Amino acid sequence: MSADDLRHMAHALALSRRGLGRVWPNPSVGCVIVKDGRVVGRGFTAPGGRPHAEPQALAMAGAAARGATAYVTLEPCAHHGKTGPCANALVAAGVARVVSALEDPDPRVSGGGHAILRAAGIDVTVGVMAAEAQALQQGFLSRITLGRPMLTLKLALSVDGRIATASGESRWITGPQARARVHLMRATHDAVLVGGGTARADDPELTVRDLGVAHQPVRIIAAAGLDLPRGGRLEASVPAGPLWLVHGAQAPAEARAYWAARGARLLDCAETAAGLDPAALMALLGAEGLTRVFCEGGGQFAAALVQAGCVDRLEVFGAGLLLGADGRAGLGALGPGALAAMPRFRLASAQVVGGDIWQSWERS
Repeated sequence: MSADDLRHMAHALALSRRGLGRVWPNPSVGCVIVKDGRVVGRGFTAPGGRPHAEPQALAMAGAAARGATAYVTLEPCAHHGKTGPCANALVAAGVARVVSALEDPDPRVSGGGHAILRAAGIDVTVGVMAAEAQALQQGFLSRITLGRPMLTLKLALSVDGRIATASGESRWITGPQARARVHLMRATHDAVLVGGGTARADDPELTVRDLGVAHQPVRIIAAAGLDLPRGGRLEASVPAGPLWLVHGAQAPAEARAYWAARGARLLDCAETAAGLDPAALMALLGAEGLTRVFCEGGGQFAAALVQAGCVDRLEVFGAGLLLGADGRAGLGALGPGALAAMPRFRLASAQVVGGDIWQSWERS
C-alpha cells in the first residue's frame, strides 16, 4: 500500500468517527473520493444510519467520480435495504478503484460488495489500515459476530480503588475535566447503561450535558424488579431522550404501568438466581440494534458483566483521593479464582486529565 492510500484512508477513518453513537444499528462508515491526487468527494454515515457514506461522497464528487479512487472504511454494502447497494452506486459512478479497510462480516454483504465491484472491472484493494478500522468498528462487528454490542465499562475511582465513601457519597471523586470526558464518551456510544442499585442511589439523568450536543444516547437501567426512584431527576429527564428499563419476569405490573405511562420503554430479560442474566441482557440489546454501550456501574452490576465476559473496554479515571477500606469497592466480588484465571486487560493509553489520571484498557 502507498503513502497516499494510508493518508486518504486515515481521512476516511476520521470521517467515520463523527457518526459514532448516532448511526446504530448501522456501522459508522467514512468515504473519501480522490481524483488526480485531489479529494473531490467525502461523506460519512448520516444520523440514523441513512444515507450511507458512499452516496454522499459520490453526490459531492459528481462527474469527477469517473475514473477516481474511493476510500471506504468498510466494504460497500451489497444488499437492498431502504436504498440500493452502495457497491452498485460506485459502479454506476464509474470509479476506477476502491480501497476498503475491512470486509463486512454481515451475511448480507460478506464479500458480496467487493465481488460486485470486481465483476464491473473495478480494481479493489482490501485491508488498508485494517487494525485501525476494526477498532473503530468494534461495536458493529461485535453485534454481527457475537450478537451483542461492544461494552465499555467506566470506573471513577479513588487511589485505593473505591467509588464512594462508606455512607455512599460519590459526588465528585474525579474533577470537572474528567467528568467532561465522560460526557463525551456518552455521546460517542449508542447507549448509557447502569444497574438498578446505581439508579436508586444516585437518581441519575445519564444525559450528555454541557457539550452543545443535541443528540442523546439511549439510557438503559437494568433493574429486575423495576424498583426505581420516582418523582426525581430520572423521571423528570424522560423527555430528554429514550429511556429503556430492563426488568425481570416478576417486576410488578403496577411498576411497569407507572414507567410506561411516563414514556419509558420496558424490556423483559431472563434472570439468574443473582438477578438479571448479564449475557441475556447484552444479547437483548444487540437484538435491539445497539452496537456501542457505555456502562457506568454500579460495582455489583459491573462485576456481573465482567464475570460474564461481556466487558470489552475499561475507561478508568483515578483521583488523588483516599477513601479507605470502609469505602465502597469499585467492583463487586469476582469469586475466588486463581490469579491466572482472572479477567485481564491490556493498557491502550494513559494520560493526565485535569488532576486525575485516565487509563484506557482493552480486553486481552
